[in-house]
Amino acid sequence: MSDIPVQDIPSYSHKDLKSDQTVRWCPGCGDYAILAQVQKTLPDIHVPKENIVFISGIGCSSRFPYYMNTYGIHSIHGRAPTLATGLKIANPDLSVWVVTGDGDGLSIGGNHLLHALRRNVDLQILLFNNRIYGLTKGQYSPTSPQGQKTKSSPMGSIDQPLNPIAVALAAQATFVARSIDNHAQHLGPTLYNAGVHKGISFVEIYQNCVIFNDGAFEYVAERKTRDDHILFLEHGKPMVFGKNSDKGIRMNGAKPEVVQLGDGISEDDLLVHDETNLALAYVLAYMDYPEYPVPMGVFYRVERPTYEAMLMEQVRTAQGEKEADLRSLYLSDYTWTVKASEDEIELEKLATDELRTVGMDEEYLDQLADDLGQSAMAIGEKIEAHDGLASDPLSNLSHGRKPITIKRGARLAEAIGTMQEKNIGALIVVDEHGRPVGIFTEADVLHKIATQIEDLNSAIVADYMTSDPDVLPSHVPIAHAIRLMQLHHYRHVPIVDENGVAIDIVSFRDVVAYLGDHFFESSSAK
Repeated sequence: MSDIPVQDIPSYSHKDLKSDQTVRWCPGCGDYAILAQVQKTLPDIHVPKENIVFISGIGCSSRFPYYMNTYGIHSIHGRAPTLATGLKIANPDLSVWVVTGDGDGLSIGGNHLLHALRRNVDLQILLFNNRIYGLTKGQYSPTSPQGQKTKSSPMGSIDQPLNPIAVALAAQATFVARSIDNHAQHLGPTLYNAGVHKGISFVEIYQNCVIFNDGAFEYVAERKTRDDHILFLEHGKPMVFGKNSDKGIRMNGAKPEVVQLGDGISEDDLLVHDETNLALAYVLAYMDYPEYPVPMGVFYRVERPTYEAMLMEQVRTAQGEKEADLRSLYLSDYTWTVKASEDEIELEKLATDELRTVGMDEEYLDQLADDLGQSAMAIGEKIEAHDGLASDPLSNLSHGRKPITIKRGARLAEAIGTMQEKNIGALIVVDEHGRPVGIFTEADVLHKIATQIEDLNSAIVADYMTSDPDVLPSHVPIAHAIRLMQLHHYRHVPIVDENGVAIDIVSFRDVVAYLGDHFFESSSAK
């Protein structure tokens, strides 16, 4: 319910809630009646129309948002409660209604429904129960009774059906009710009670599918006989039913029983409905036709703090107690330092075995082996024995010169000409501040341009570069660069300063040359 004073809310009628979309359900579908009652009830709840949102999943019922002149989201199968929870947290002032069906809400969406219920998010969940999959043309659903023959159960369903009311009670919902599509005098007030409840509201609505499960609820839908088969629940009143109000429900030990009033049995002997009694609600949930009349109305209603209210309170508390210091947050509880020896073991493996795997340029290793007069295997063994890569920073590989950069709007002819002139394998593409926005490599020329682009002066670098390249600061260990190269098959990695400005570029050839200079004795030096 809105916190805005009623007098400040512009009045509107059910006509204002009708959208410009043509309502498209099968002729005679119970969804029409539910839509009409929702539109008639909402103005009485006194929520601004612009604060109302309807969210649905997939199914016949899920067309609902299209027909409401409010905000709406037609989401994905079973996930409407999830989106609704997020929306309510983002804007607690909204009145958020979830429209789902027995298939959408209790099958693929069962898990999401349970958690919305147990959290007591301030949502109104309307579950249209027609005991069949209507939109997918007549398969049995989670609420179909055992023995029901459908397209997917031609010999009769053997599944134990779910009881939506019992599910909601077990999930600790704070408002649980049931009504039926064609009983406007009952459905309207039930929707109103759900709408004004502060917390999760779950309303199961018996809804007739005229095509695939017609007459599923005829015993409570038929006007001439329904009073004998419905127990209308009223808080604080005895459980009387029947066309002549001459029958009732009393307890016989731990089990309810139907009794005829008179012959020594009066209303004083009957159960009195108490919406706050969870045990009684469970008893009512399992009363069903034909042994019992079908309970309709509010089974259970209690007040409990809502999820979004408690969450916002935590946010306010956190904001009041803690300064906005991201670094302190990162270095707060549950941080630890990895011992250097463990780090070295991992990095040494990367610097040896992975150095020789596919993705690294073995040609460079072979060249180094020829220069040093040693076999590639012997070089690998020496790499494995050293510990420099885990500690030496990337700055040790610096060329001592500024990297060759180019703007993203440069022509391909200019870029390729620069690479040829400078005898380099990559250009760093930078923005106006010198920060890398891409990398243009010889691989791009080979795979993206060669034999495909005839006029290099008409195309620009931005269309053929690799965008948002991985970059590294100069202080990280060389082994870190090797890992990045190996994982992604990179030949070049841009190096940046603390401001993200490109200051160098490291290639795999630089790594190999560094190894030759610092960890091996060349044959000429012997």
